Amino acid sequence: MIKLHCLAYSRALRVVWLLEALDAPYELVKYDRTSEFQAPEALKAVHPLGKSPTIEDGDLILAESATILRYVQEKHGKGRFVPAPGTTDHWIHESWLDYVESSLAMPVMVTLFSRMQGDGAPVNPRIERALETHLGHVEARVKDRAFLMGDALTLADMQMSYIIALAEFGDMLGKAPHIRAYWERLQADPGFARATGIAGQMAPPRR
Repeated sequence: MIKLHCLAYSRALRVVWLLEALDAPYELVKYDRTSEFQAPEALKAVHPLGKSPTIEDGDLILAESATILRYVQEKHGKGRFVPAPGTTDHWIHESWLDYVESSLAMPVMVTLFSRMQGDGAPVNPRIERALETHLGHVEARVKDRAFLMGDALTLADMQMSYIIALAEFGDMLGKAPHIRAYWERLQADPGFARATGIAGQMAPPRR
């Protein structure tokens, strides 16, 4: 059985969502954040970097959300949340799945950290431009689609959810109505509702 190490308000919620959506057996080990909003030292006993999500499955230990999503899908999904192998849609989906953390996450996270400091300092103009470019890219993709690949929810949507949650938390979606509507559709998924009911919301509550 997969053991999922899940830090509060973290990327691990993506994996809980997939496991719940597949009704796959798993053990959830939950960790609270420290008073500095960091991961506790206990996670380093599981993975040297103290990362969450991390899964254990027998002797296998895996970190990195996209890798874990692919692993769970291959083990339990029977193709449910991915386009058919060998198709054009398969590779487009793979590109979106990797895009979330390789390109989109950086400007969102830097902007969020800057705003959370609360000192009124402006965000670096290069980061502002990058954020606008990447949100515009996602906005265009979901303008006329329910989800990234069309009418069907996929792993790429689950991967995207966490960064969109942080963008909303950081008030970055004011010029992205289609992303806001897309985020509402993601939250309406029954698997998402079960996951957040079990492991908490993706983003912390607003103060």
